[in-house]
Amino acid sequence: MASSSASLPPVRLRVLHIEDNEEDHALVAIHLRRGGINADIFRVEDEASLSEALHEDWDLILSDYNLPGYSGLAALDKVRALGKLVPFILVSGEIGEDIAVQAMRNGANDYLLKSNLTRLAPAALLAIEANRTRIAKQRADLALSRSRQQLRELAQHLQTSIEQERAAIAREIHDDVGGALTAVKFDLAWIARHAPTPQIAERVQQALESVSHAHEASQRIMHNLRPAILEQGLAPALQWMTDRFGKRTGIEATFRASHEQLQHLASGVPLVAYRFAQEALTNVSKHAQATKVSVDLTQAGGVLSIEVTDNGKGLNSEDLAKARSFGIRGLHERAETVGGWVDISSNPGGTTLILSVPLSGPENGFIDQFFPALDSEPSSPDKDSDDPTAWGKL
Repeated sequence: MASSSASLPPVRLRVLHIEDNEEDHALVAIHLRRGGINADIFRVEDEASLSEALHEDWDLILSDYNLPGYSGLAALDKVRALGKLVPFILVSGEIGEDIAVQAMRNGANDYLLKSNLTRLAPAALLAIEANRTRIAKQRADLALSRSRQQLRELAQHLQTSIEQERAAIAREIHDDVGGALTAVKFDLAWIARHAPTPQIAERVQQALESVSHAHEASQRIMHNLRPAILEQGLAPALQWMTDRFGKRTGIEATFRASHEQLQHLASGVPLVAYRFAQEALTNVSKHAQATKVSVDLTQAGGVLSIEVTDNGKGLNSEDLAKARSFGIRGLHERAETVGGWVDISSNPGGTTLILSVPLSGPENGFIDQFFPALDSEPSSPDKDSDDPTAWGKL
């Protein structure tokens, strides 16, 4: 009874054989047929013929080690240098263990002795299958990399759209709401000057106070939407934020910077850095139960770093698991829009959040494409002397 494998049609392959001996070439062809491989074998003897043959596609390359003025290892190097992922098997009459090891390190799939070719067909099929698996994995990795790149680009686009919308809303608040509040203040001031009774004057004064509160609220909202203080530089903006945080919360807040003015920052980096520090300080005030917090801004070795450290209660495993959801994830996504990353460390003595952004390399090449409108906005000519974040005095 014939075996089931005998009923299967032979595998047909295109094989390139680098061999200077015609008899050895014929012997290789016989062993391939015996192993169920119906091969179209093309033989070359020297480097020039090999270079010409490599313009075509092959399913398998078999190569002798000792060739006239050439070697199997040199042929292997040539194949791999051309980016060919075709399986490569050394078939030689003389090959030492050191040469075999070097061949495998250089990318050969297997090595065989001409005196024992019974393993040739199984080795060829195994090498071809392994090669197909490797190519499939590379394609899958490439597809995954492209998918991740598309997700990063989408996140960058969405973040840019959000910031541009925030800037537009801030301008509308300044122009429309600010203008209306200014008009109301003028009207109330006129009424106060012409109030017929003290009672009316008192009510007008109360209205003026309400308008002042509305003015302060609009300034705060505009700052949260688009911090105009960044126009003065990242270091002054973080200094102002840290000081304001300490006054508002009562937490001892310290800011340190390696440079008063940072140089060569891509257009999107200052805003991402500012938002990172803002979110980190908000987390400190809400969750850390800290009495001290420090914000350190450094630029060294082509990397911009912001480190926010508190002496609070720290994060346990449950907090860290929760932090990996939206809060910390949002920081990571912001950092990725400028090619950066976020590190977090915590213990019962406090928590440290670090933003790192490389200031050179391809990561910064695309940033200017996403943030041109934000940095081309003209600064308001009428600044509030008491509030560096103001868009203009109402």
